[in-house]
Amino acid sequence: MRGAKRPQEGFTSVLIANRGEIAVRIARTLRGLGITSVAVYAPSDAGAKHTLEADIALEVPTYLDIEAIVAAARDSGAQAVHPGYGFLAENAAFARRCAEAGLVFVGPPADAVDAMGDKIRAKATVAAAGVPVVPGRAEPASVEDWSDFPALIKPSAGGGGKGMVLVRSASELPEAIASARRTALAAFGDGTLLIERYVENPRHIEIQIMADTHGNVVHLGERECSLQRRHQKIIEEAPSPFVSPETRARMGAAAAEAARAVGYVGAGTVEFIVDGTTGAYHFMEMNTRLQVEHPVTELVTGLDLVELQLRVAAGELMPFGQDDVRLTGHAVEARVYAEDPARGFLPSGGRVLALREPGDPAPGETATASPRGGAVVRVDSGLVEGAAVGTSFDPMLSKVIAWAPDRATALAVLDRALARTAVLGVVTNIPFLRALAAHPAVTAGELDTGLVERVLPDLVPATQVPDEVLAAAGLVFHAMPQGDDPWDITDGWRTGEPAWTTWRLESRDGVHEVQVRGLPRESAEVRIDGDAVPARIRTDETPAGALSGLRGGALLHVTVGGRTERYLCARDADTLWLGRDGASWALTRHLIGDPGDRPGATAAGDGAVRSPMPGTVLVVKAQPGERVSEGQPLLIVEAMKMEHTVTAPHDGTVSELAVQAGQPVDMDAVLAVVRREPAERSEAMDREGAPSSGGDREA
Repeated sequence: MRGAKRPQEGFTSVLIANRGEIAVRIARTLRGLGITSVAVYAPSDAGAKHTLEADIALEVPTYLDIEAIVAAARDSGAQAVHPGYGFLAENAAFARRCAEAGLVFVGPPADAVDAMGDKIRAKATVAAAGVPVVPGRAEPASVEDWSDFPALIKPSAGGGGKGMVLVRSASELPEAIASARRTALAAFGDGTLLIERYVENPRHIEIQIMADTHGNVVHLGERECSLQRRHQKIIEEAPSPFVSPETRARMGAAAAEAARAVGYVGAGTVEFIVDGTTGAYHFMEMNTRLQVEHPVTELVTGLDLVELQLRVAAGELMPFGQDDVRLTGHAVEARVYAEDPARGFLPSGGRVLALREPGDPAPGETATASPRGGAVVRVDSGLVEGAAVGTSFDPMLSKVIAWAPDRATALAVLDRALARTAVLGVVTNIPFLRALAAHPAVTAGELDTGLVERVLPDLVPATQVPDEVLAAAGLVFHAMPQGDDPWDITDGWRTGEPAWTTWRLESRDGVHEVQVRGLPRESAEVRIDGDAVPARIRTDETPAGALSGLRGGALLHVTVGGRTERYLCARDADTLWLGRDGASWALTRHLIGDPGDRPGATAAGDGAVRSPMPGTVLVVKAQPGERVSEGQPLLIVEAMKMEHTVTAPHDGTVSELAVQAGQPVDMDAVLAVVRREPAERSEAMDREGAPSSGGDREA
C-alpha cells in the first residue's frame, strides 16, 4: 500500500499518543501518506527518536495524562489520535474523551474496549458467539474449591502475563490465589480472578483481524507467539509452523466472530491457547489494539496495518475481502530488550554510546518492506546515539524482523541481522536471542510456552570475557593518546626492545592484567595470563580521531593470533565498550597499584555492594556501623515494578551507606560497603555482648 493517498475523509494531522519504536513506526506511515505527525513526549524523553521523526513534538507531563494529550491534539490541529500500544491504547475512558473532544480515536469503539478488556466478560461474550473457550470459573463464583488440575489463575483485568499463577494441586491453591490477587490489586487495581484448566504442551497462537465501520471483518492469518519467558513474548513468527491451512481457516473464522460479537472496528488480535498434541484451540483474550509483533503479519501479507487502521478510522470500506488475503513466505521477529540475561534478566540501562542497526528504513520511507523479492530485514527502533535508557518505561528497545521465502532461511537471516546489531553503552539480550533462535527445538518448530524456561541454561551467555576481547581492549587502550598530545602513545619504546605496558582491565567477571608492547597499528604483542600472541589493529576511520574519543563508535579490525575480527568500539571516560556479533563487553582501565572500587575487588573481599540494575532504592534495611551476616538483606532496589533484594557479601560491619530510600541509582553503583572484621575483634565483641552477626533489623 505504498504511495497511497491519504484516507478519504481527509486526515491532515494525527497525534501519536506513545513513544519509542511504535511511535517512530507510526510516524513513518503518516509521512508516506502525506499526513502531518504530532508526537508527544514526557520531560525525560526530550530529544528522543520519536520526537525527531515526527513533524511536530509537544511536551506532556506523562504519557498517561489524558487531558494533556487531548489538549495537545487540539492545540496542534490534529483530527485523530493513534494510541499505538501500551499506555492508553486499551483505555476506554481515553477513547471516550477523544470522542468528546471531536477527535477520531484510531482504534475500536470504547464499548468494544470495555467488553474485551475484562477477561471474564470477554470469555462469556465470545462463548455466546460460538467461539471455543477453555473450561473455567470466574469470580464471584468460588475459585477456592476448583478441582481440575493443573489450573491457571489469571487476574480478570490484567494483561502481559502479570499475576498469572500455575497450580498443579489443590494444596497449592490457597497461596496461589492470594499471590495472584495481590499482584492483580497492585498492577490493575482489581483483585477479581479467573481460573481455567491448564492446557498441557500449550502453544500460543493469535489471529490478526481487521474490521471496518461497514460491518466487514477479515483475518490476516496467524502468528506463533509460543516463545515466552514468564508469559512475556520474545520471538514471534508468521505463519505458525504448527497450524495447517484448514485450522487457520477455522481459527480465523472464530476470531472474526469474536470481533463481530462486540461491534469491533480497526486492528485487533484474538489470542488462542492451542493444545500442541491434539490441535484443539480455545479463546484466551482479545487485544484491542495493534500488537508489538504486527510486523511479521505485514511482511507475509504485504499490508501496512497502520495505514489500514487510519483508513477504517476515517470511515473507508475495507479495500479487500477475505479471499484476497495471501500469506507469502515466512517472517520472524525478535525483541531487543535492555536487560541482562546473565543477571537473571534484570533491567539494564545506560547511555547509547554507539549504535548499528541493519535494515532500518531511510527517512521518508514507510516501515513496511515488500517481501516479494529476496530476503528482507526490517528494524523498528526507538534508539539514537546519545539516548539515555532508564527503567521508567518498558525495556524493549527495538525489534529485528526477517522475511524469507521459507522458515529456515528466515531464521538464518534473523540470526545474521542480530549479529549485525550493536548497542554499546547498554547491556541487551541479543546474544540470548541468537541462542534461542538457533536452538534445535526452535529450528524444528517444536514450540510450546514452557520451552524457553526448560532450556534456559543453554541460552544464557557466559559472563567470562574471551581472551581475544581482552586483547582487543588492551590494544585499543595502548593505541589511545594518554594526554592532549596525539603522539603521546604508550608504545613502550626504549633502546633495544620495547617494554611491556601493563593494563589492569575490569570487566563483569573480575579484573584482568593485559600486557602490550609494540605499535598496535603495525605489529604488537599481547600477553594475557603469561601467554603472548601477535596482534594488531586498524580502523576504517582516521586513527587519531577514532581512537582518541571514539564518539559515536569506530569500526576496528583487530587481528589476534592470525584471526581478524571486526569490532564496534566506543569509549566512555575510562570504560571501553567493544561489540561483535551482537554481543558487547565493557572494560574499565585502572592504574597499577590502585585497586579502585570494582566488582572484581568485591569478590576479593573489599565489600563493595553494588546495584544489580538501574532503578530506585525502595528500602534501606541496614545502618552505618551495623554488624551484618552474609546474605542478610541490606537494601531493596526497584525497577520496572520489579523488586530486587541486595544482600551482604560476607559477615562484617556496614562501614559506608552511600544511598537513601527514594534515590535513583545506576547499574553497578556502590550502595554500601561491608568491611570484614578481624576474627579476634569479632570474638571479643561477641564476649562483650555485642549483637551477633546473624541479627536482622527492620528498616
